[in-house]
Amino acid sequence: MSAEIKNIAVMTSGGDAPGMNAAIRAVVRTAVFYDRKVFGVVKGYDGLIHGNFITLNAQSVCNILHYGGTFLKSARCLEFKEKEGRQKAYDSLKSMGIDALVVIGGDGSFTGAHVLYNEFGIPVIGIPGTIDNDLAGTDFTIGFDTACNTAASAIDKIRDTASSHERLFFVEVMGRDSGSIAINAGIAGGAISTIIPESDITIEDLIQTLKRGTGSDRSTSLVIVAEGGHLGGAYQVAEMVKPLLPDYDIRVTILGHLQRGGAPSALDRVLASRLGVAAVEGLLKGAFDVMVGMINNAIVYTPLETALNSVKEPDPEDFRIAGILAI
Repeated sequence: MSAEIKNIAVMTSGGDAPGMNAAIRAVVRTAVFYDRKVFGVVKGYDGLIHGNFITLNAQSVCNILHYGGTFLKSARCLEFKEKEGRQKAYDSLKSMGIDALVVIGGDGSFTGAHVLYNEFGIPVIGIPGTIDNDLAGTDFTIGFDTACNTAASAIDKIRDTASSHERLFFVEVMGRDSGSIAINAGIAGGAISTIIPESDITIEDLIQTLKRGTGSDRSTSLVIVAEGGHLGGAYQVAEMVKPLLPDYDIRVTILGHLQRGGAPSALDRVLASRLGVAAVEGLLKGAFDVMVGMINNAIVYTPLETALNSVKEPDPEDFRIAGILAI
């Protein structure tokens, strides 16, 4: 392993995701295991620019594995988008003697890491932490499984009241550009239809599906809508359906940010732990400007540029399964 990297910094950036703390813990303890010094950057790129570092060790990350959010905090940082801001960030790293940076986040976070590497040559590696599961180069991102479980649990509760009053519920889940949460929550929650950014379902298609459900003596129906659905959000879709199905008692529920919170699932804790270890080991072996991911249960390293520029589509098999089970 390379002896050049002695001091490693770790940060979280962008939207928080359950399992980020588990990833931080894995990075810190792996760095300590290999006799490296490790620093935490507080508040993402903003903390990087303003030199907001804390020294971490194995004890620093005790008892954080099971908590949601990120104890290092996260923040948006417009200043980092400017060359002057990135120069400040690099100067902060050098002033602390930091040789490499681990960035836990999504596409926006990785864009910043990629630019930082290209402009200043600072070794960087990304760990995919986003509930949207929209990054190529990994089967699952940290936080996705927990978000799906949270959405499915909420949908179960909504179904209870929907059944009691024979209502049609439109449930909006997160997914501005990706329908991964929606399609998985739809299958897990027994939705009659799911509307996501990647689909081409029309209102006419939806009406036919709902009428078919009435014909099969459904007393209640649930439609899952990704917040970035091509027909709009749940309120917009419900408004389009109301005049076409006037006999339906229609309600809308937006799950919102509760999907980001909560204790990470066992799957997310294990995934975060494996990726955290692999991130540090990758840096020490010279894997720079890459994202560490898991494909078919094996660790892989994907260039950040590839991860950022590749479109990850929901599995077509999920659509097929959802259609079969919705009858």
